[in-house]
Amino acid sequence: MEKATEWFNYGLELAKEFGPKLVTAIVIYIVGSWVIKKITGASRKMMAKGKYDESLQGFLLNLVSWALKIFLIIVVVSQLGVDITTFAAIIAAAGLAVGLALQGSLSNFAGGVLIMMFKPYRIGDLIEAQGELGVVKGIEIFTTKLTTPQNKLAIIPNGAMANGNIINYTAEGKIRVDITIGVGYGEDIKKTKEVLLKVLSSNPLVLQDPAPSVNVSELADSSVNFAVRPYTNPEHYWEVYFGTMENCKLALDKAGIEIPYPHSVEIHKQG
Repeated sequence: MEKATEWFNYGLELAKEFGPKLVTAIVIYIVGSWVIKKITGASRKMMAKGKYDESLQGFLLNLVSWALKIFLIIVVVSQLGVDITTFAAIIAAAGLAVGLALQGSLSNFAGGVLIMMFKPYRIGDLIEAQGELGVVKGIEIFTTKLTTPQNKLAIIPNGAMANGNIINYTAEGKIRVDITIGVGYGEDIKKTKEVLLKVLSSNPLVLQDPAPSVNVSELADSSVNFAVRPYTNPEHYWEVYFGTMENCKLALDKAGIEIPYPHSVEIHKQG
């Protein structure tokens, strides 16, 4: 009983000494989190009103949010009675180890800054990078998010994005669709070109400037191949690609122009 009473009294003393600090720290954290939410919301509205670049908006908001959260943690820790100078010294002493452990993250952060500075792509652009093709959904502090044609989310580190090759299909405003159509050697080349060009000109998603083109690209083993080259807006790429393939087949069939295909020969043995 004496031991229990001693522990109870000791706990009571701790509660009296640290209880108010703990409660205050919790209140500061809750209020601070609410204030950070309000600040980031107001910043988002201000940037939208100022017509900031959408990619820059997301990056800056992410950066502001992290900076405010770190500041809030320092305030909460100091409220608990931890000496800030001691706290800073501990952080400085651990800085090297943390830096080595977070080399990848620091590289990704630097990559994000470079992307914001040089803008090789923006939100909404169709790009190909690091083996992934997709529309840029977001540019964050450490990563870039792409939505692939299969509606998958690809998350790529900014360090790799900043140091690797990037193909931006949206930057020039127009994109060429490359399709190869083969016809038989016995077919009329001029007529085939007319049929294929008519398919392209009748598609409202195909741009007329630059004008679409159809040219003989190869005399293959079993077909004369035509390079069918329509231009379109990047967001219509797949519609034009698949639509052109289908409509070219239908138009060639209607015109009586043969598209060659492998024929199998059956040999029947006489018994």
